[in-house]
Amino acid sequence: MLSGSRSWLQCSRCLGHSLRTAARPSFARVRYQSSSSTPSESFTQISPILLRRARAVAAERDQLSAANAENYDVTVAKKIGELSPVCTALKDWEDAQNSLNELTALLHDPSSDAELRTLAQSDIDSTVSSLPALTSRLRTSLIPPHPFANMPCMIEIHPGAGGSEASLFAQTLLDMYRAFCARMRWPTTLASYTPDESVPEDAMTDALLEINAPGSYDLLRTEAGVHRVQRVPSTEKKGRTHTSAVSVLVLPNLPETGGDDLDYENPESDYYIAPQDVRSETMRARGAGGQHVNKTDSAVRLTHIPSGIVISMQESRSQHKNREKAWQLLRSKLAQIRREQREAEVINLRRSVMGGVARTGREDKVRTYNYSQNRVTDHRSGKESSNLDAVLGGGHELEDLMDSVREWMSENEVRGLLAEEELRAKMSDSNEPGKK
Repeated sequence: MLSGSRSWLQCSRCLGHSLRTAARPSFARVRYQSSSSTPSESFTQISPILLRRARAVAAERDQLSAANAENYDVTVAKKIGELSPVCTALKDWEDAQNSLNELTALLHDPSSDAELRTLAQSDIDSTVSSLPALTSRLRTSLIPPHPFANMPCMIEIHPGAGGSEASLFAQTLLDMYRAFCARMRWPTTLASYTPDESVPEDAMTDALLEINAPGSYDLLRTEAGVHRVQRVPSTEKKGRTHTSAVSVLVLPNLPETGGDDLDYENPESDYYIAPQDVRSETMRARGAGGQHVNKTDSAVRLTHIPSGIVISMQESRSQHKNREKAWQLLRSKLAQIRREQREAEVINLRRSVMGGVARTGREDKVRTYNYSQNRVTDHRSGKESSNLDAVLGGGHELEDLMDSVREWMSENEVRGLLAEEELRAKMSDSNEPGKK
């Protein structure tokens, strides 16, 4: 079931139930049938390593709060706010554990009358049933927040392998995300769109959808990757199923000017772009668009020379607005790439401890939409939906798939966090005098 070294928890009177607790798990659960066993020990247990980390965070928050009470500092106050969710989750978990210990002592106290014992047992059952959720909340609270989590976002869609079928399905995905955002009451803007004129039906070669809602990045980042569709094209005369692919990229929608943590002027910042690294060109816009198309040099193309990223923008009649939007998109793409590079470094560190870490990148297949079977399968969380139309309609079924991926991401983050803490503990032990 679980990999790593073994540690054993056993029931004192009934089932000997063993669980391995190492790199992957951060808790073990053992259910006792005997009423004399200790409930606080028999249900969800959090890894001592993660519990130690949570208590260290709580101690740090208390120290910062005491210091800030004497000499208030905005930066310190922000740090206190970032640590508070861990402290709240830890307190709730410890309160439940302490309550179980007290109730168990009352239940086994010979001087307690029958009615009191009945009440104690009822409270024990209620508290025990809350422990899995409290433990899960404590574990996930230790995950550092994603730096883009509270930002609005942009979804970039490109057809991949599959020819016209890929172009058609790319349009379907764009419609799906627009419908989802409408249901969430998130304002959207189609910042860039190029139709596929070689296909008679609605199809596209690329699109950039802006979602102007803070926090939308955190939910929609689950959509990044390759989406695969399996269906029989309308032009297929032999009824054969074709497989096509569409690439979806989710980017943070950065403001035009920096501020707070977005330092556009600091060369060490993820958001910094050296002006000499960008080649800027202007040209005449192409395609449908009225009298200004092909008459004014309103289109802008930026090339980031070190990375080779090219951004073209021609949606506005104003060259100035196109340039602003192109710079905004370029900054978002580079910030995302730099973030992914650091995540890759962390993944490599974790592999040294865990022997492998689940991760998906922009080139990985994340979801399959099978029309003949009316099924959508997410390949990360393993969750399936048997209501293809509801998913493509941006309904609750799509949100359920997103939530399952968020849970999958959180579980992998917790596993990685545990691996890092174990590695730090080993390194600390090896550095102690007298130890090799």
